Amino acid sequence: MHEFGDKPVPLETLTGSLREYREPHGTDLFQRVEGFYQWQDLRRAHGFWPYSKSTEEAPRTVCAAKDDAGRTFKGVNFASQDYLSLASHPAIKEAAKAAVDEYGVHSSGSAAFMGNTRYSLELQRTISQFLQMEHTVLYPTGWAAGYGVIRGLIRPDDHVVIDGLAHNCLQDGAIAATRNIHLHGHLNLQSVRRHLNRIRSRDKENGILIITEGLFSMDSDTPDIAAMQDLAREYDAKLLVDVAHDLGNIGEDGRGHVGLQRMLGKVDIVMGSFSKTFASNGGFVACHSPAVKEYLRYFGSTGTFSNALSPVQSAIVVKAFEIVQSEEGRDLRASLMKNVLYLRGQLASLGLEVIGNPSAIVSAKVGDEALARMVSQKLPALGVVANLVEFPAVAKGSARFRLQVMAKHTKQNIDDLIGRLYSALDEVKDTYQAFRAALSAASAEASEPSRRMA
Repeated sequence: MHEFGDKPVPLETLTGSLREYREPHGTDLFQRVEGFYQWQDLRRAHGFWPYSKSTEEAPRTVCAAKDDAGRTFKGVNFASQDYLSLASHPAIKEAAKAAVDEYGVHSSGSAAFMGNTRYSLELQRTISQFLQMEHTVLYPTGWAAGYGVIRGLIRPDDHVVIDGLAHNCLQDGAIAATRNIHLHGHLNLQSVRRHLNRIRSRDKENGILIITEGLFSMDSDTPDIAAMQDLAREYDAKLLVDVAHDLGNIGEDGRGHVGLQRMLGKVDIVMGSFSKTFASNGGFVACHSPAVKEYLRYFGSTGTFSNALSPVQSAIVVKAFEIVQSEEGRDLRASLMKNVLYLRGQLASLGLEVIGNPSAIVSAKVGDEALARMVSQKLPALGVVANLVEFPAVAKGSARFRLQVMAKHTKQNIDDLIGRLYSALDEVKDTYQAFRAALSAASAEASEPSRRMA
């Protein structure tokens, strides 16, 4: 173990990545994961493990939290997914209380048996109307919806053409469903066409599902949905668009990029999550085919073999859709976008690269993983709750703070964040240089024996 700095820090806390522990080997299933735990625990002990934080109160724009080691801190909160600030909205809380009084707290069954409630049936109708799709199937989580629709529709000889940056639930659903997975270049229509052409030139018998997202959550960018739907028709394929991050909070009417691109009711399959804008867990799949709806109800295993959404969750999302479609919803979206644009401008003034298009996800690139970890370690004491994302969730050398903006953030909240980020970057400058020097020395030391042998 090599250390550096006035307060010795092991180099291992600032090097390595989760990728190195993804495929453990050995006969002992428990022993072979020890390496990951030791590396994680070392980072945790020195304050460099940025994951698994918990809130100590409602996740509002300022809140108290704990890190994974149990250390408590409080600060401006840019780490919670509550884009329209509905999680603590009085009408949402009243809807939840009313549902508890009427139904209790549990659906008590799968939607394939008797887990539906009048709230879940109303929610299905609401989503279908909102998206101009004829049918909607609900799932217990957004992840379950993405995984379930792919696993339900795709068979081993079928093909999945999927954006290389698509969400984990979509990637895992594809892996579970078929051996024929074709990763296309991010937002690259020509890459999609090449894959489709290659597939259809040798396979005219099996199905193809093209998968993309309305808004990609790491880079905050969006595809040409109409062009992708045209490609699907040209090659006898179907298109699935995941609208988890833009539905409800983008566009004057809240219908996200599907709405902005005038594709309402024109996409083969739309799936999404309630956990970003609609103040609850849960997800959905919407389509025009009654046969697909019924098939997914009984063969989309993550829904069929899970308990249905609770009456509380369903009532909350119904109320959230009501707010989204109201004048208040328009005002909240306007406030959100105002905050997004101001934050992006202020981050740029710090010299941080802000990527993608304006959305509730503001990705501020730091670059080097070690530098990003150092900054992240300083933020709790400075009064900032923020999420660090690093390799392999993003490309190596592209570590970033994935700041999640709320409609109710104030200008002062954003100014506080910017000032504290600046302080953190300034504080770690010398430490980062010392780390680079120590890393170079350790590398030279490691290579010395091989030079002697040569």
